[in-house]
Amino acid sequence: MTELSSNGTVSYDIVDRIAWVNFNRPEKRNCMSPTLNRDMMEVLDLLEHRDDAGVLVLSGEGTAWSAGMDLKEYFRETEAKGLGATRAAQRESYGWWRRLRWYQKPTIAMVNGWCFGGGYGPLFACDLAFAADEAQFGLSEINWGILPGGGATKVAVELLPFRKAMYHAMMGENIDGKTAADWGLVNESLPLAALKERVMAVANVLLAKNPVALKATKDAVRRVSIMSYDDAEDYLIRAQEAANSYDNHGRKEGIRQFIDEKSYKPGLGAYDKDKAGA
Repeated sequence: MTELSSNGTVSYDIVDRIAWVNFNRPEKRNCMSPTLNRDMMEVLDLLEHRDDAGVLVLSGEGTAWSAGMDLKEYFRETEAKGLGATRAAQRESYGWWRRLRWYQKPTIAMVNGWCFGGGYGPLFACDLAFAADEAQFGLSEINWGILPGGGATKVAVELLPFRKAMYHAMMGENIDGKTAADWGLVNESLPLAALKERVMAVANVLLAKNPVALKATKDAVRRVSIMSYDDAEDYLIRAQEAANSYDNHGRKEGIRQFIDEKSYKPGLGAYDKDKAGA
């Protein structure tokens, strides 16, 4: 059953251990307002440690994923209240994006439509991203006289080659889902009619894997990108040791099923994490 956040700007539903979370302002193309930002933090808090939700999928109601920040509510009305209100709004938006980047569970952005400007924050925060061919991506800030803020410039530089990032940020032109996949903004692009089925299939693959290992892996990929090789090597040793302290049984069970039972091959799939060892 679909439920709503306190202010109704976010909807969510858990089906077969997949949490389907949607921006719920379709009449505003799911623009992010201070209210929506607060509601997103509420929903992330609610779902993070629920046993019945193993993967979170973030999408949008209607024809948009998120058209970025609400220019009226987030910018004009907030700025009219002074610097304190502006800083509070920034903390709320950046706060839930940061929370999503380091979320306990695997996260997938399912970009069903428009994804502009500030929408790049949660897009990057999700571990994986799949888009409809029909989706439109754009850093439109330059068209109304500001730089791509809210981390959008950083996202472009992180995900795109330098020349494409520069073109994307400076020109203010939209690209479709196919181009976004080719450039590296998303993992894959496919027809809208096939998008949810593909995301569901990916989510089910993730659900079959060891959740402690998944959390350690997603954190490691984000952390080591800014480290030297030696620092990354040391970090990854410590990260594995920390993961072992949370779930020392899991890796041993995987090795047991491979060596002793010969019931799976690591290169072809995951071990049965729900099976108790002999």
